[in-house]
Amino acid sequence: MADAKNPQQARGGSQQKRAGAPSNRPDNKNGRGQRRGGRREERAPREFEQKILDLARVTRVTAGGKRMSFRCALVIGDKKGRVGLGVAKGADVQIAIEKAYKQAQKNVISVTLVHETIPHPVWQKFGSALVLLKPAPKGSGLKAGGAMRMILEFAGVPNAVSKIVNSNNKINIAKATLEAIKQLRAVEQVKPVDAEAKVTKEKVAAKN
Repeated sequence: MADAKNPQQARGGSQQKRAGAPSNRPDNKNGRGQRRGGRREERAPREFEQKILDLARVTRVTAGGKRMSFRCALVIGDKKGRVGLGVAKGADVQIAIEKAYKQAQKNVISVTLVHETIPHPVWQKFGSALVLLKPAPKGSGLKAGGAMRMILEFAGVPNAVSKIVNSNNKINIAKATLEAIKQLRAVEQVKPVDAEAKVTKEKVAAKN
């Protein structure tokens, strides 16, 4: 009857029983809460830095209609003498970027540097793009713009002068720049002592 007269006491007793009763739920340390709230595994840093040179939405006309996709031109490099370019298409922007990165890894080339600049001037043409690369003295920096500057920065060239002729196509300019880098060769410098010795030998041979 006491329980019926005082329903609040009955409720309080039931709440106390609930508070004091052991819980059947698993501990948070071993339950799902830890897996959800735990830190995710950090991805390993990539070998190359990357930057998007050009991102465009393209359309291909087929018999069934138009198919939309994204084209990504990506430049990668370690800024220590290696650089690459990848161009790929994908149904999504992220897919296009990933495909372009994998393609760029296959096209990585090394840059020949002499005294913190390129060894000699070089002209190179790709499509309608014509580019010029010239060495520059130490402290000059990069005097380049657009796609050429991006390629040279990711290649790690500290000093150089460049020029772009008759083209605004970023991809063609980037490919022409990479072809120009492939043409670079380190010139073997003749030491002054060896040159004097050679002249002396020629004089002795002429006297005899």
